Amino acid sequence: MSRDRGERTSGPLGSADADRASGGDHDSEAGSTAAGHGQLDGIAAPGEAAVRVDDGIDYKAECAALRARVEELENELASWRGELGPKRGLVSASAAYLDPPFARGAARVPALIHWRLDGTVTRWNDAATCLFGWSEGEAMGRRLSELVAADPVSPEEVQAFNHAPGESLFATTTSAGRTREGNAISCRWTYAVLRDDRGDVREIAAIVDEGDDPRRRERLLHERYQMLLQLVDNSPNVMFIKDAEGRYLFLNRHYARALGRHAIEFLGKDEHEFGATPPGVADMIVAKEREVLASGQALRYQEVLDYGSQNFYFYTVKYPVRNERGELVGVGGVVREDTDLRRAEAERAALQEQVIAAQQEALRELSTPLIPLADGVLAMPLVGTMDGARAAQIMETLLAGISSQRAHTAILDITGVRAVDALVADALTRTARAAQMLGARVVLTGIRPEVARALLELGADLTGIITLGTLQSGIAHALRPTARPRVAR
Repeated sequence: MSRDRGERTSGPLGSADADRASGGDHDSEAGSTAAGHGQLDGIAAPGEAAVRVDDGIDYKAECAALRARVEELENELASWRGELGPKRGLVSASAAYLDPPFARGAARVPALIHWRLDGTVTRWNDAATCLFGWSEGEAMGRRLSELVAADPVSPEEVQAFNHAPGESLFATTTSAGRTREGNAISCRWTYAVLRDDRGDVREIAAIVDEGDDPRRRERLLHERYQMLLQLVDNSPNVMFIKDAEGRYLFLNRHYARALGRHAIEFLGKDEHEFGATPPGVADMIVAKEREVLASGQALRYQEVLDYGSQNFYFYTVKYPVRNERGELVGVGGVVREDTDLRRAEAERAALQEQVIAAQQEALRELSTPLIPLADGVLAMPLVGTMDGARAAQIMETLLAGISSQRAHTAILDITGVRAVDALVADALTRTARAAQMLGARVVLTGIRPEVARALLELGADLTGIITLGTLQSGIAHALRPTARPRVAR
């Protein structure tokens, strides 16, 4: 603020005040007895003592000038904060939180009023009662203008406010109004327009504050800042803000604690200067932040950073930071470490694969059972469909059983096989030839008419394989080794 308007800053009344205090004792008694001139306009000297007045000094004029200057400065300060402007631009939820219209204290619920387009009040809480004097029962269902003597948000402003609810944007405006007792009140309305699923206006929702006390608002702003700082510091995620050059301006306690450093050690340093991360990792971090600064858009991504001893997994959100004029001035970040979660997921996936493998092995064993019928005689009933893996399992199980039990006969029963195609025919013939190489004969049972026709059409080579219609006949055949076998030629 400029100080070139002739204001005097050496004392309560300016530099002339100091001059008179040091050497202004001439004509003191005359000045002290002059009718009423021992007091300034409405301001008594301490102890009701008369103030000495030098000839030619107009105290009333100087006091009035100082009052005008104080009022001018207060108005300038209030205008700078947006207190006296008829309307401020859109602000985010966090900005509304930091600059709150909370008349009852920072840690208490503010005055909340909702109303429809026609002005009918649909919400009126206790803080609104304290502010305007109307109880909830008196206010609900009445028009807002009847209660506060104002229509703070015009229909044009309502229609202009059309933003996605998830963005949580607010607009602000000020208006003059009256309480129930008729007292004039200047109110600030921080409002949002709520819409239904079709996009039609459902109601206007506002936080209301008596907007004529900048000092109280400054105190509330500080209280809300402290509350927000506690929220950020107790977050389990890393949070930080950097300027456009990549230097740290703010970071939360969790970040400092994770690196074992004091937060002040970060301030004013970029990733490479601070040295908390390997150079390659720092390059990746800086590249993403430059991308945010270049695009002006937030980025959400998963990343794996190599810190040498191990990889660390993170889910990261980086977003542009703007000043009150909307200018891009930095980048902020919220980072969640997912390393433990990723490890747990990997362990769970590995265990799941082991369970699946065990289940598949159990199913294979159940689907290819090998039953000893007598010394040297084995039976393997096959059920269901057959693929390449199962065909290999059948051959492996049968050959292992023949070898371990020194079997001379193996019965393959295909009664339960749903369909016989080229794959099944090839698997059967290959299994039979492998068994024969171990000195065992193969008896194929369960040959239904359609199966016989399919094997014939496929040209299956059943040379050396004994074929019988039923498992019962196959078992009987195997247990009568003197019987003359019927061998396919």
